[in-house]
Amino acid sequence: MFDRIAPIYDTMNTVMTAGLDARWRRAAAAATQLGRGGAALDVACGSGALTVELARLAGPDGRVTGVDVSEPMLARARRRPRSSNAADPAYVRGDAMALPMPDSAVDAVTIGFGLRNVADYAACLREMARVTRPGGRIVVLEIATPERGVGRLLGATWFERVVPVLGRLVGGGTAYRYLPASVRTYPPPAAIARAMADSGVEDVRWRRLRPGLVTLHVGRKAAS
Repeated sequence: MFDRIAPIYDTMNTVMTAGLDARWRRAAAAATQLGRGGAALDVACGSGALTVELARLAGPDGRVTGVDVSEPMLARARRRPRSSNAADPAYVRGDAMALPMPDSAVDAVTIGFGLRNVADYAACLREMARVTRPGGRIVVLEIATPERGVGRLLGATWFERVVPVLGRLVGGGTAYRYLPASVRTYPPPAAIARAMADSGVEDVRWRRLRPGLVTLHVGRKAAS
C-alpha cells in the first residue's frame, strides 16, 4: 500500500493536516533532545520528512539513519534536498520489528505516524529501545482519536469522511480508507505509555499536540 501511494504521500499529508504535520514532526524531533554530533534512528521513516528534522539537529558531524520497509518511500527520501549544515541521512530498507542496527547504537529513536502500521506494537517498541543507548530518548508521534473538542470534531468529519474521498480522487485507492480505520484501532495514549514502559523505557510522558489529533510520547531508555 505504501509503495503505491509514495508519489502522493507528502502532498496528501500536507492537505490532510492543513500543513500542521510539519509542525508536529518538528516537535517530535525536538523531543529527542538530540545535540550536534549526535546519532539518531527514524523508524518507519517513509519519505524522510522527520528524518531530515533529526539531521538538522545532529548537524554535519551527526549520524542519522532512516529505516522503512517500502523501497519507493525510501527512494523519495533519498531525493530530498540536503543541507550543508545538517547530517547526510542514510536510508536503509528494514523491518521495524527487526531493526538492522546493533544494540545501544544511537542517542535517540523516533517513529512518526508509523506505529499504527506495524503488526506488533510491543515488538517494535522493544526494538526501538534495544538500539537506543542507556539514557537515550525514544519518541512516538502518532495520530490518535481525540477525546473532545475541535480535535474530535475534525476527526469525525475530516479524517473519517473527507480524507477517504480525497485519497480516492488522487489515486490513493484504499489507502486513505485504511487511515481512519487504523486510527480507530490504535490503542489509547495510556496503553501506548504502558507498552513503552514494558519495553524498557523510563519516565514515559505524553501529550496531545494541537488541535488534539496527534499524541507525542517521550521516554528514556533504562540504564540497565
